[in-house]
Formats: sequence, C-alpha cells, structure tokens
Amino acid sequence: MSLSRSEVGIVGAGPTGALLAIFLQRLGMKVEIYERRSDPRKELSASGRSINLALADRGIHALARAGVIGDIIPAMLPLRGRLIHAPDGATSLQPYGQRPNEVIHAISRLRLNQTLLDVAVRRHGVQVHFEHPLEDADFTGAVAHIRDLRQNRVLGVPMHPLLLCDGAASPMRRLMSSRGLIDARETELDHGYKELTIPAGVDGRHRIAKDALHIWPRGNHMLIALPNEDGSFTATLFLPQRGAVSFQSLADANAIERFLSSSFPDVRALMPNCVAEFQNHPTGFLGTVYASPWHYRGMAGLVGDSAHAIVPFHGQGMNCCFEDCVEFAECVRRHSSWDALFAEFGTRRKPQTDAIAAMALENYLEMRERVADPCFQLQQALALELEKRHPQRFIPRYSMVMFHHEIPYLLAQQRGSIQTQLLAGLTAGAATLADVDFARAESEIKSRLAPIMQEQLSDRA
Repeated sequence: MSLSRSEVGIVGAGPTGALLAIFLQRLGMKVEIYERRSDPRKELSASGRSINLALADRGIHALARAGVIGDIIPAMLPLRGRLIHAPDGATSLQPYGQRPNEVIHAISRLRLNQTLLDVAVRRHGVQVHFEHPLEDADFTGAVAHIRDLRQNRVLGVPMHPLLLCDGAASPMRRLMSSRGLIDARETELDHGYKELTIPAGVDGRHRIAKDALHIWPRGNHMLIALPNEDGSFTATLFLPQRGAVSFQSLADANAIERFLSSSFPDVRALMPNCVAEFQNHPTGFLGTVYASPWHYRGMAGLVGDSAHAIVPFHGQGMNCCFEDCVEFAECVRRHSSWDALFAEFGTRRKPQTDAIAAMALENYLEMRERVADPCFQLQQALALELEKRHPQRFIPRYSMVMFHHEIPYLLAQQRGSIQTQLLAGLTAGAATLADVDFARAESEIKSRLAPIMQEQLSDRA
C-alpha cells in the first residue's frame, strides 16, 4: 500500500517542519503540524535569537524542489566572501569561490519561516496548531500527548507516524532516549554565543559592506556579522563559556566594555547598544546532537536538527535539514511502510550528517584563527588555482559543501582530507603561488583524485 494518502503529524513549525510539510502535502498526504510557540507570522522580531541564517546551494536546491524558491528569493542577500578584520583595522576579502554563482545568501530566519508557513497553509492546505507543545508519548498505544495551551487540555495525537522537527533540544528525542528506545547524546562545545546588533545608518543603509560575511578572528574567540534587509547586521560573538576571557568572566558593564573595545575596536563604535545587549541577550548553546536510530517502530521519526544538530560554523545547519526533506520525500516514493522508510532514510542520511558535523567543528578553528594565517591564505589561493586547472578532479572542500548539492557531504569530507594533504605538501617552503611546483601538483592530483563526476555518480548508484 502506498504511503501517499497517509495522515501525518509533524512536531515543530520551524523552517524544517514547514518545508517537510510542503513536500509531503505535495505527495498527497494530509499533514498537521503541532508547534509550541505562537504563530511566527504575527511576530515582528526575534530579538536575542538567531535572526539570520546562511542559505547555500543545498538549501536552495531543496526550496526549488518544493516549488517555493520564487517566494524566498526576494529575502536573499548574496555574500561573495569572507571579509577578514584584523586587530589593526585592516581588512581583506577571501572570496568563497571563483564563479558568479558561488555565493551564499544571508536570510532572515523569521521571514523564511513566515514565508514557508504561509505557503504550506495557504497554497497547500497544511493545518498548523500553534501553542501546542508535546508533553509525553505512549509508545504502547502509539499516541502522543500534546497540550492545547489555549484550551488548557491535552490532546491524544495518533503516531501513524509523528515526525519530529522540533530542533536540537527535541523533547521527543530526549523522551525516546530516556526510555531506552534510541541512543542519543548532546555534545556541548566549550564556547557559547551572544547576538549583538550593528544598526543601519541614519540613511537606512548598511554601514559596512553588505555583500560579505564579516569575521573578526581573535584566536580563542571571534565576532562575525551577517547583513539584514533593513540595513542592520546581526553580529554574533563566540566566546569560551569559562576562563580568563569568557562569558563567565565578563560579569559587569565595565569589563564588557573593555573587552569589546580592545578586541573589536573598529566595530565597537558601530554597536551603540552592545554592552546592554551583551547583558540582556541569552548566551546560546553550541553543540552537536548524535542519535541512533532516528526512529522507533514506524511511530516516530526524527528529521533535521532533532536527529543531528550541528555547530553553525560551516553555514550548513539549515541547508542540511532542508536536504533531509528532499531525501525523506524521495524515500516516501519508494516505500509502503513507515518502518522501512525510516530505516532507509536513516541509513542514507546519517553518514552524511556525521560528515558535516565533523566538518563544521573543524571550520570553527579555521574561522576564528586560521583565516588570518598567511600559510592558510596561500593554501586557499592554491586551491582555487588548482580548481581552475583541474576542475573535474580538484574542487576545494568548502566549495563542494557550499556550492555542489550533488556531491554528498561524506564524499566532500573524504576528498577534502586528501586535498588538505596535497595543499600542505605543495606549499611547504613556498611564499607565493610562483613557488609552487604545478607539474608535481598535476601528477599528484591525477594519481590521488578520481574525476569527481565519475566517482560521485558511482556513489549515488
């Protein structure tokens, strides 16, 4: 029996839950979403939370497959590279790629969520129940207990199935884990984050370049800034939770002021409210979620961050979740039972999400420290040059992840490891690209890297 006429419940009306609902409704299913928060379409802001995200090729591909990219494009702000801010105020741009389409896009999380929900409800008839948090579940009777906060009553929602798109702190994942139904763990990074604001200028325009991701790398901490549509920037400070210079140690306004002024003098003047924001905004959690399996007996399945939340340092959290939605929809077409579908979905996706989780952690060190290293900068320049000379064999790992949705994360990780070794060897003792032995580079690339399309198609078969 086909699953295409199934009734499906989704917990979580964030971007992942809304996009998954669109995919499933398009396949003929009847979808109902249960969300603990109020309707974000009625909100004006999300102060103190992540208010913009990085949308890259994988996410764009998923939105296009769902038929909603046209609704999203007006909110996308293209970024062509990283603009590095040195302590002395000097800046340098490190392009993301070398083709016009090799950009990432900043997008308001709130506007993206509002648009996806509006499309799901108005265009596809998805029913959404706001202020309906999940409280418990009876896995013997296959019923979830969801509280209707408006009516102060508990609803029994059949899990036939219930898809959990309720984020990194998923109550259902923790419930399933506590009852021994799945194995799950949350690994916390020893750094946290706070969001600050660079307001628009008096003319409503951006006060620093709006076509770049700004990074102030400072070794064990860093500040980044992404543009918003209204001319402002969301600046995110990443800092150790504990230690000599940490969120714990910055306990009063004077200490905060001294730290921000000494670490980021060029941008401090552009953030008039940063001390108050530092004191009032919550310190965000950074961590990775690992779970196995992602489902229980065809009743409940984890999708997106609830299954595999990652740290944000590769700009792939949302993109990876959207890729889940594409894969899940493809699995629906191939199966007649939810248990079999969940099993294949987890088997196909978990190696990929494990790979991007590892790469995201590695990218944190790169962003806060290595981007300012001349040796790293030379290797990045060499990587782009080798891509020009050997486009079917050498694609920088960052580009494979960000600009090639057809290349699986695991393959990007595997090839990236080989390429890192090649770059290190080719730049040993080199000061500029003119010092690189390109004949040796060609020989090593041909011997160690198969043509990418041939290997990728074999992997997909």
